[in-house]
This record gives sequence, C-alpha cells and structure tokens, in this order.
Amino acid sequence: MTFETVVSAIDSAGLAARGGFRLAQSERHGALADVGALVLIGVAGRRGWDAYAASPEAGDGLEHPLDRFSQRVIDALGAELGAVPLYPFGGPPHWPFQQWARRAEPVHPSPIGILIHPTYGLWHSYRGALGFADRLDIPALVASASPCDSCRERPCLSACPVGAFSLGGYHVGACAAHLTSAAGGD
Repeated sequence: MTFETVVSAIDSAGLAARGGFRLAQSERHGALADVGALVLIGVAGRRGWDAYAASPEAGDGLEHPLDRFSQRVIDALGAELGAVPLYPFGGPPHWPFQQWARRAEPVHPSPIGILIHPTYGLWHSYRGALGFADRLDIPALVASASPCDSCRERPCLSACPVGAFSLGGYHVGACAAHLTSAAGGD
C-alpha cells in the first residue's frame, strides 16, 4: 500500500486527504497497537462538502447526518484499503484529532481555538482517519506560517452573529442555541 494509493481512494470517495504521519512506537498501544501510520480525512474548502451535500444522509432528516455520512464513507474506505477507521466523534475513545492534525499538515491554532489552514482558512474539518499497519512512506510535513500571524483585524472574533467566538475560546452553548433557533435555521 502506498500513500498515493490511499490519497487516490479518498479523493475518489469525494473527501479530502488531510495528510498523514507515522506513529512512534510509544503511541502504538490499545486500539492503535497494530497501527504504524495514520492518514487523516476530511473536508477542505468545497472538497468533501459536495459529496456530503449529495449524500442520502444530508437530506434524510435524522440526527448527525455529517457524522453518519463520514462514518459510512470512511468505514468503506477502511474495508477497501485494509485500514482501521477512527473518528473524532462517537467516543470513547476520544482521539486527539487536533494534535494529529498538527502532525499531518501545516495547521495552526487560531484566536478562536479552531485550527486554521494556510489555504482553506477556517473552512476545513477532520471527519476521520485511517490507521494502517504498514508504516506508509508519507511525504514530510512542509512548514507554513500561520495566516493569523499577519492578520491584524482579527475578523474571526466578530464574524459570529451570536458572539460564540472570543479570545477566551469557542462558546459551544451560544452557537448550539443559535443553530437550533428560528434565526439560525438558514
């Protein structure tokens, strides 16, 4: 199995390969005992979002449509590629996706706590990962400066209509309350 084969399969499934890394021997225990490398999967810009929007889960009216879509697609990829699927939702275990992301691609913490990508800004997410027994030949991480370093206006802090973002972090309750209200319906 090659990293390029994995990336191609993820791309064919409509999602975005978000980079990968090899696990240190000290990390290989429990559910990760037989995992030598992780490849993260998600959405980056429109990549992945269009596949979700066209999925049956997006319009079926049931709870957690994006999680269910992600699990269906990534489980199928895992079966196809002989990999263990792992998710940032549905734990325990609660996998350290933000830490993994920083090892897989050049993302940085933003003022609101969400990781920012040098190309996609805040318009990206991690929907899962595939764990491979083989220690894939993964390209080295290319360092990149944080886009926040050159941003003086910090529009991310005032973009939310209910003030859920601040230097203190992301206020999940305020966001959730807005999204479930009539004003957050769109």
